[in-house]
Parts: sequence; C-alpha cells; structure tokens
Amino acid sequence: MGKTKKVTAGDIEVLVANVDGNFYALDSLCTHYGGDLSEGKLEGNILTCPIHGAKFDVTNGNVVSPPTEPLDRPEIENLPTYPLKIENHGIFIKIL
Repeated sequence: MGKTKKVTAGDIEVLVANVDGNFYALDSLCTHYGGDLSEGKLEGNILTCPIHGAKFDVTNGNVVSPPTEPLDRPEIENLPTYPLKIENHGIFIKIL
C-alpha cells in the first residue's frame, strides 16, 4: 500500500502520493464534493475518496470510478496534477 501526505505549496493544498517509490502531486480535494483526499485510501495507484468513494489514479489525476450518487456535480472532472522533482532529499512541487 502506498502513502499520501497533504502539504501546502504556495496557497494550494497538494496531496503527495508515494506509489512504490514514485512520487506524484495532485489536488487534495475530491472533485465531486470537496472531500479531503489525504484521508482517503491509496491502493496501488488508485486513491479512494473517504466521503463518497470516488476513485482517482494518482499518476495522472484521472477519475477511474465516480461516486454512485453524484450530489452537486453530475460530471466528475479529473484532479489537477502538478510536476514535481526530488532533489537533496526534498520534494519540490511546481504550481502552474
């Protein structure tokens, strides 16, 4: 199982996911209803929102499974992702 951590980059909360030693940065709020994805479950590269169960691929931010009952948004959009690099034991996230 991978690990996630929510960090602040600039004024944006970003979720950093570690999948088998590969790191990815994406928006930390579920596109469906704003759930905090840092409290979700990461299995492989799939992150499940703790509120309504939407599933996202952390490698690209794509929705792989919407919630069964969309509330405010009938269309679920993909999560924004951010480029990152690892340098001197630090993770640097580029906010575009």
